[in-house]
Amino acid sequence: MNKKLLGLYGLKFNPFSQQVPASALLTLPQIESFCWRIEQQIGEGGFALAVGDPGSGKSAALRILSERLSNLRDLSVGLLTRPQANLADFYRELGHLFGVPLSPHNRWNSSKVLREKWLAHIDASVYRPVLLIDEAQEMNSAVFSELRLLSSAELDSRSILTIILAGDQRLAARLEEIDLLPIASRIRSRLRLEGLSPKELQDCLNHLLKAAGNPRLLTSSLMATLCEHATGNLRLLMNMANDLLAAACHQEREQLDEKLYFEVFALDPKPAKKS
Repeated sequence: MNKKLLGLYGLKFNPFSQQVPASALLTLPQIESFCWRIEQQIGEGGFALAVGDPGSGKSAALRILSERLSNLRDLSVGLLTRPQANLADFYRELGHLFGVPLSPHNRWNSSKVLREKWLAHIDASVYRPVLLIDEAQEMNSAVFSELRLLSSAELDSRSILTIILAGDQRLAARLEEIDLLPIASRIRSRLRLEGLSPKELQDCLNHLLKAAGNPRLLTSSLMATLCEHATGNLRLLMNMANDLLAAACHQEREQLDEKLYFEVFALDPKPAKKS
């Protein structure tokens, strides 16, 4: 968002952008509970799972969790950015995330170096290192299995890594496959996100607008209309509101209202019938 738009509405940031600061996101009760459970789990390690439909807030939940974990001293947190990678690239990224030189084509030595790094971290602090994996439904089964073996020690009686898997419903379905049942059986904390109610969506909007510095940017009637038409999808709500903000800026309107909504989202007029 350009400075002109920010200045026009007195905003610190675009409240409808994907780049909203994590500290400005509303922590819903189910996300708060999940974050608390993860904070307890990082002392013992193991797997955790967050699933939900696209636009239900999984990535936002991970950002909130990452922000919370970053405030803990001596905790090492890595975010896997290429879940679809093959084994060699998987090891390359782990080496980059945890600051160890790895040889992807020598997996025995690479796993040995990683495990030594994680064990040294555990000895120096009370926490297991954390690995966050968004869009985990894209992961190869071989990478899933490698991650399971990497993260366990002492005949599977000790976890040396905390792994949070997040994805859509395809991830939940994949974990029911026979090859991935060993992963499913190790999941200790779960978050299942569903469509939000209009009130929950409105609470998110109010929170974002207040954090951005202009709680009156949208009229109350427009907020109600947006939340009703978002069908429980937080991403859809933000996209619609962002479209309205862009249109209001172009017209230099002082406030976003229902009139603007009907102008922007009016149905295309039907072509006139030929006589």
